[in-house]
Amino acid sequence: MQTMRILILLAGIAAILLNVPAAAGQAHNTEATANTPNNAIETHPDSVKLIAEGEYAYYQKTVKADSIPEGLIYLRAIQFMAAKNFQQNYGYQQEGKLIFTTSQDLNVNAVYVGDENDAVNPYNAQFSIILDLKNGRYRYTVNNIVFFFPTENGNKRETLYDVYSKAGSGSESRRMQKVYKSIIDSFEKYISTLVTELREAIEQKLTIYDSKF
Repeated sequence: MQTMRILILLAGIAAILLNVPAAAGQAHNTEATANTPNNAIETHPDSVKLIAEGEYAYYQKTVKADSIPEGLIYLRAIQFMAAKNFQQNYGYQQEGKLIFTTSQDLNVNAVYVGDENDAVNPYNAQFSIILDLKNGRYRYTVNNIVFFFPTENGNKRETLYDVYSKAGSGSESRRMQKVYKSIIDSFEKYISTLVTELREAIEQKLTIYDSKF
């Protein structure tokens, strides 16, 4: 009987010892997961979507900013646009509206686009951006978009709607449709980056906006 008790006791101790490494390993794995840096998660710029109504094309989106007072959104938006060389044409804080215009030289370094080594050549884009502030959110509208493409005979002027229509027009060759679509893709990449940086400037969560220095 005494021998049996000793055997049972030894079996219990062995079971405890076998379970300790497994539990410790689980605790270690949990801690490693909890301490994974946030920057390991890939982030993407805010997406933009072209809106076509009648013969008019523009971009518009509403962004939530619940924790930021409207007056602070207003001020930070003005500061950001000034740093980006946008001209303020209208601003009325009580109305919660800001209007900016700009002329930007884009794709200065022509990049590869598509499967046939086509490249989007440098071009100029003129457009306005309207910011409407209301109830803990803001809405941006990018409109009045006009492109100027350098040619041998001077700049060729086309609106966003012109380019959008030709990108999907059956009257254009497939190659030209691809060229026009590449222009839209290039401009949307620029706008996506712009509105992402605007949101970051309004939220001011990045280190660059730290007021302590």
